[in-house]
Amino acid sequence: MILARVTGTVTSTYKDPELADYKLLVVQPLAIDGRDEGEEMIAVDRVDAGIGDKVLVSREGTGARQVTGRERVPLQNLIIGVVDRVDFLNQTTGQE
Repeated sequence: MILARVTGTVTSTYKDPELADYKLLVVQPLAIDGRDEGEEMIAVDRVDAGIGDKVLVSREGTGARQVTGRERVPLQNLIIGVVDRVDFLNQTTGQE
């Protein structure tokens, strides 16, 4: 699972029938401190995320198939949550 930011949408005139009911978004993976990390990717949106949202992305095909309930769905990246905030524990004091 990775932290990412939604940077765009994908519009297609034709999709695999297994993906017909799903919105596709472009996401930028993020380092834990919020910096861009790696290349953008396309992910199926299951949580009604929008451009600018920080999201959790599952990057495993088996998990995506289990969540969608479809055995033949051709996807690997699945947005499974919108992140409200990320808190860090101070290793020295044990406080946020």
